[in-house]
Amino acid sequence: MARATIFDVAKLAEVSIKTVSRVVNNEPNVRASTKERVEKAIEELSYRPDQAARNLASQRSHLIALIYDDPSSYEIPSAGYVIRMQAGVLRACRDANCELLIHPCNYQDKDVGSELKTLIETARPDGIVLAAPLSNMPRIVSAISSTKTPFVRVSAGNKNGKDYSVSMNDRESSAEMTRYLASLGHKSIAFIKGHPKHKAVGNRFLGYQDGLRDSGLKFSESLVEAGDNSIRSGEACATSLLARENRPTAIFAANDDMAAGVVRVADRLGISIPDELSVAGCDDVALAQQIYPALTTLRQPLGAMAERAAQALIEHSTTKKALRGADTFSATLLIRESTGPAPK
Repeated sequence: MARATIFDVAKLAEVSIKTVSRVVNNEPNVRASTKERVEKAIEELSYRPDQAARNLASQRSHLIALIYDDPSSYEIPSAGYVIRMQAGVLRACRDANCELLIHPCNYQDKDVGSELKTLIETARPDGIVLAAPLSNMPRIVSAISSTKTPFVRVSAGNKNGKDYSVSMNDRESSAEMTRYLASLGHKSIAFIKGHPKHKAVGNRFLGYQDGLRDSGLKFSESLVEAGDNSIRSGEACATSLLARENRPTAIFAANDDMAAGVVRVADRLGISIPDELSVAGCDDVALAQQIYPALTTLRQPLGAMAERAAQALIEHSTTKKALRGADTFSATLLIRESTGPAPK
């Protein structure tokens, strides 16, 4: 059986070829009844548009690129973080009949700027979703900007000028977690900072300080350790904190991987969680529920954030409306077995 063409769809739906094209490309100003008739004809005929012709006609690639830091290069970011980003962008792409191009890169590579420019000039995506921590690295942002390709920074951690960005309320949610630990009676709450290049994670440290202040607790630099978002660094920080004579009764880590490292060290030292030590993290990656006890954490709506970023790029590619402003998503406090009342 011959493959159905756009002419066949137009004939069956009793519309023009241009109308079929507008429906396929998700263009605005198509009546709902007309769109429904065209979509029914497409389904009945199993019509699949020719991608090359579609791109040529619309002067679009119908391609969205997701660029992120390669988790296989080292321990961070976790694979779970990347998978949730991919799932979110993919949802937006499927709804708009677009394709997803994923490109992991190592920001430490001195040629990463040239690598990204070559990728963009070859693939010519309609837009780029740029994940953290790449989204707050000037040389990477500059390399992408030089191609004149629209892009949205996710979790950039600072103001994006007039350009559009998507982020989580890292500071406010971390303050909420700190206040929660204080409400359990903890007066010695330690904090493990994340990678210094990840500005959004840095905002969580500011939130920790806000939460202490809100709870009437004094901030002490001696209760702060610097990690790099990896499990291994969480273990190193926990080893230092828990070796002290007056060790903290609660440890809040800037991400779940480092919090998991704390749980591992506590188990090795025979420190009971949560009876002797409460542990909390941030992000709610799969690992948070896989370890024992399950981790109290802040759920970052990463999939929804990535989806919104891709939607904005797709809308821009069809309407050419300027990408301006910002969308901020709220985290959800998830209380699990790793936190409890402060020990007497």
